Amino acid sequence: MPPDNLVHDLTAALTAVPLIDPHSHIDPLAPTAKSLDDILGYHYYTELAHSAGMGQRLLAKDADPRERCREIVTFLERFDNTAQHAWFAEIARTFLNFPGDRITAGDADALFDAAEKTFAQPDWEAQVFAATNLEKIFLTNEFDDPLTGFDTTRYVPCLRTDALVFKLHEPAVVARLAKATGIEVGDAASLRAAIRKLFEHFSAHGAKACAISLPHDFDPTASPAFLMLAELCREFRLPFDLMIGVTRDVYPGGVHQGRDLFDRGGSLVQYRDLFNAFPEVKFPVSVLTSAQNQELVAYSWIFPNVVTCGHWWYSNIPAYIGRDLTERLQAVPKTKQVGYYSDAYKLEFVLPKFGMYRRILAGVLADEFVRPGRATEAEAVDLGRRLLRDNVREIFDV
Repeated sequence: MPPDNLVHDLTAALTAVPLIDPHSHIDPLAPTAKSLDDILGYHYYTELAHSAGMGQRLLAKDADPRERCREIVTFLERFDNTAQHAWFAEIARTFLNFPGDRITAGDADALFDAAEKTFAQPDWEAQVFAATNLEKIFLTNEFDDPLTGFDTTRYVPCLRTDALVFKLHEPAVVARLAKATGIEVGDAASLRAAIRKLFEHFSAHGAKACAISLPHDFDPTASPAFLMLAELCREFRLPFDLMIGVTRDVYPGGVHQGRDLFDRGGSLVQYRDLFNAFPEVKFPVSVLTSAQNQELVAYSWIFPNVVTCGHWWYSNIPAYIGRDLTERLQAVPKTKQVGYYSDAYKLEFVLPKFGMYRRILAGVLADEFVRPGRATEAEAVDLGRRLLRDNVREIFDV
């Protein structure tokens, strides 16, 4: 098949857009990988290797990192058809100067040694930012994170609130909250005062969002703590990221972070009272399954405060992204779409993940806008820039 010059040109133009990544799990005090084990230890690879037959012994925390990497690379050939394998191959080529077209078991030690040398460079973090064209990246901060020791204009704090909604029955969480705020929580009034202290702390350190992951059957109106969070998001003018649909511990025998799935029994109708009650709060919504995308599109179509946000977890593969993105672009105002986020644990993954998204975005822009004559190539690039960057700046005020 001849090369598609239009898609190539659109991809190149979108690659030149500086990124603001609105959701990650980066540790700002250790943002980059230290070894190949930090790359192949990402749960996608341990999940896929385990699913393809790898035993649990070398997946244990105390296993030898080199041996674990050798074993995972051995199993790569069983899932080299996947998008996740393509991410790893792009990391190997871009950052580790891997010269081949195909990674085999015999490449494991050379890649491990190359990673150890490359990642130890004193300016490695700056190199990754530059290669990725990354300007800012949002964090996922526990409520008692100190938010010190890093540049909050580059690593943007975000208050993750799962523990405040789902774990306040645990004495250890209550003790952490008391230590972080100086308030002993014993009733609704003291809980509100404590959570307000958290918002003051996070806002003072440049936080730009509040976030939570929610099970498919969650009822927001039945949770006083959740409603307090929404009220404080309104007061402090913070968007409230809702990541909806996860069912925890479906596969207890799975690897770390590879035990959760989704249940399509839930619906966004459970959030109608929330969306109606807090019109001033922006709700960037992620859904765990592509099957929920039409519902998200419809809610973003109707509600001014509901924003489509990224392609989360099990929807984060090209087949789903392409379809979901097309539906959003055909139905939702272009100003209400946060195109993508990396969800990365190490900075090296931002490049291949956003690279995948840019290529898909370029293809959709070509087929849906440029070729039918609905937009010029320059106008399509402007639309892509809006999804990649401009909307993030406007919605999160960064």
